[in-house]
Amino acid sequence: VQLQASGGGLVQAGDSLRLSCAASGRTFSRYGMGWFRQAPGKEREFVAGISWSGGSTSYADSVKGRFTISRDNAKNTVYLQMNSLKSDDTAVYYCAASSTRYSGSFPYEYTSWGQGTLVTVSS
Repeated sequence: VQLQASGGGLVQAGDSLRLSCAASGRTFSRYGMGWFRQAPGKEREFVAGISWSGGSTSYADSVKGRFTISRDNAKNTVYLQMNSLKSDDTAVYYCAASSTRYSGSFPYEYTSWGQGTLVTVSS
């Protein structure tokens, strides 16, 4: 599956941003999806995951209550709504497709990755 992430940009602390990830190639609705991020000098970390139907979601503790992952299988798109952004959220955000119907929190559980979109939060 090919993934194209978009929606990143420069915002101020406290602002909101919505990332989108459009998928093509593989049957999108059969697989879990995830968002990861990587800040300069840091390892890639899990942000949020969603199951194939959207019925199950999971979040990193650092974004719980502020970020919401969702998907629209009719549009082959997964979203990440980010509210109350902080400077610590500054990173390149990647969407990824899982190898199963469910999403995990480790990069090795995902078989396809988008190119990343940069989110910069100024304080």
